[in-house]
Amino acid sequence: MNVTDQIPRFAFDTNILVYAEGVERVAADAAKCATALRLVTALKAGTVVLPRQALAELHSVLVRKDGQSSAQAARRVRGWTERARVIDTDAAVFEVALDLAADHGLRIFDAIILAAAFEARCDLLLSEDFQDGFGWRGVVVTNPFGPAPDRRLARLLA
Repeated sequence: MNVTDQIPRFAFDTNILVYAEGVERVAADAAKCATALRLVTALKAGTVVLPRQALAELHSVLVRKDGQSSAQAARRVRGWTERARVIDTDAAVFEVALDLAADHGLRIFDAIILAAAFEARCDLLLSEDFQDGFGWRGVVVTNPFGPAPDRRLARLLA
């Protein structure tokens, strides 16, 4: 297998998880929910990384916007931890995120997610919140709901 044939490693931003969960306030966008579910089922085991920050944000959305109890939301979040590798926000990730936020004008929570994706050696960060195509230290942000997601993602979903 040559380098171009290797399966990329993906990190999910919170919005991918929220759409996959079909949260009531965002479920009105059925196409995005369907795409997110397709992503979750199409990507191979061992290729998906979840920053702990994204899981914390998911819990907040499930409670605040979807009306779930904290216990219900915790069960949903734990389900995600069983499907993917989770990357913690340790001191090194946090330090990198502080620099990312300062250097690129990112919100700190987004910077933590991108720094975690870098720490996990991801190729792609799937998100609709970042600038599509933004690249940093080998991690490229792609919007899976946009008209032209990164070719590596498009190839896997074809």
